[in-house]
Amino acid sequence: MDIVGALGRDPPDHESLPRWVAPLPKRLENVAFRFAWVIVAINLVGTAFGFWYYRFQFQTLPTETWIFIPDSPGATLLIALALGAWALGRSSDTLTALAFFGNVKLGLWTPYVLVVFSPQFLANSGPALYAFLLVSHLGMVVQAFVLHRITDFPLRAVAVATAWYTVDLLMDYFVPVTGDVTHTALPYADAEPWFTTTVLQVAAAGAVVLTVIPLFWTLGTRIATLRSRASDAGR
Repeated sequence: MDIVGALGRDPPDHESLPRWVAPLPKRLENVAFRFAWVIVAINLVGTAFGFWYYRFQFQTLPTETWIFIPDSPGATLLIALALGAWALGRSSDTLTALAFFGNVKLGLWTPYVLVVFSPQFLANSGPALYAFLLVSHLGMVVQAFVLHRITDFPLRAVAVATAWYTVDLLMDYFVPVTGDVTHTALPYADAEPWFTTTVLQVAAAGAVVLTVIPLFWTLGTRIATLRSRASDAGR
């Protein structure tokens, strides 16, 4: 078995899409697929670290809410599964759509709250862990933008991803089914005043916006893909 066969597969076909839905250079996308198993392994390590990071929240919230607690580790697990399924020749549009939503949403939300609430985050975690969390979550966004090569985001898959992350949003900030809301622990009390509102509302506002953004991107990618295929067929 050659190194490509051991670490990934030859990249899937590259469609000509607008830069705003496919911002990464083709060469970088190709590297990601040739080393898919390396990316899977990195994400699984990140998932394990994330579950460890959330260990205190698991202890304080009811077991039935645990699925809603580890947001970022859940997203890295999803992209590991999506790329692993592709590498095994068993791609799943639904799994890939969930991975895209999760990595874009949580990859941007975490840096957002790290910056907005930076004084106490820095005091609690120190500069090294703070920088690691910031950079690693931005990396989640980058890796999400290779996924258009293995799915055209069919509407059913996008609907499933939208439904899941809407329910997760409600559980995290608005309508807990049992116990308390399940959002990632913040370094200030939820009700503490912040700017013209509260800490919880600032965090929730970012989460709402960042649930809509991946929906827009997935639908935009689908439209751009269908237009590209129609143009190719008409030639």
